[in-house]
Amino acid sequence: MNNTLSFEDWVRAHGQRTESALDNLLDAANTSPARLHEAMRYAAQGGGKRIRPLLVYAAGALSDDTNQNALDAAAVAIECIHAYSLVHDDLPCMDDDDLRRGRPTVHKAYDEATALLVGDALQTRAFEVLANAQCDADTRLTLISALADASGSRGMAGGQAIDLDSVGKKLDLAGLKQMHAMKTGALLSCSVQMGGIAAKLNPAQMQHLQNYSEALGLAFQIVDDVLDATADSQTLGKTAGKDAANDKPTYVTLMGLDYAQKAAKDLQETAIASLEGFGPKAQALKDLALLVVNRGK
Repeated sequence: MNNTLSFEDWVRAHGQRTESALDNLLDAANTSPARLHEAMRYAAQGGGKRIRPLLVYAAGALSDDTNQNALDAAAVAIECIHAYSLVHDDLPCMDDDDLRRGRPTVHKAYDEATALLVGDALQTRAFEVLANAQCDADTRLTLISALADASGSRGMAGGQAIDLDSVGKKLDLAGLKQMHAMKTGALLSCSVQMGGIAAKLNPAQMQHLQNYSEALGLAFQIVDDVLDATADSQTLGKTAGKDAANDKPTYVTLMGLDYAQKAAKDLQETAIASLEGFGPKAQALKDLALLVVNRGK
């Protein structure tokens, strides 16, 4: 991070960079079929904290040799995958939610069939963006492989499957950690990893990033569980109390609110400690760890 910028300025600048990259790399809303492309933009450009693209850019700042085109492609790709997952997650056959980012979910603003296709198209667009990134072939292939691994049955989709199968059941702490490491942590970890790939970091540096992102991903989900139990729908931008209403296991229901809050704080400290060897260039990653855990405060 540029030391002349405050963290708030850095977030604002890279949030705008994300929006610009999304606007450039998504098809125009009037591209045929227009309804589908309009709905894709509704889903991908409908606000949100852009945590995953910010993690891409923050990890990319660890090197002076980062390929900026690859970094923009990675930021857009990870956000397209995240947006697709939210569209599908909100469908009646999944979590059946009417509200996302403070406005109607895609299947409410359009219809269920369109929402299904929006998710499909955003997923494939993510890999198209990476395949066309202006960087060397090895970097493109490594980025594609990382995102595919984090998105599929051993990552986000697999975690969602475990989540759906766990409704009304008792999970122990190890099972809950595994589910969240796949469902939420995999994409967060991939965001950091892709930034490191674009920065051409060495294996030892990538391992430090892996340690950071694993702790951050778990902390992110624990804070989500806390907010679902304590915040209102206006604050969340989505329906509050859904986990309890759907009888889903969470850190709050399993271990209690105090434990969950302490666990998130401990993981934040672990994540930040993992970055010690990077020096000042890791400041944005450290600040993002603070932002993730302090959401809602």
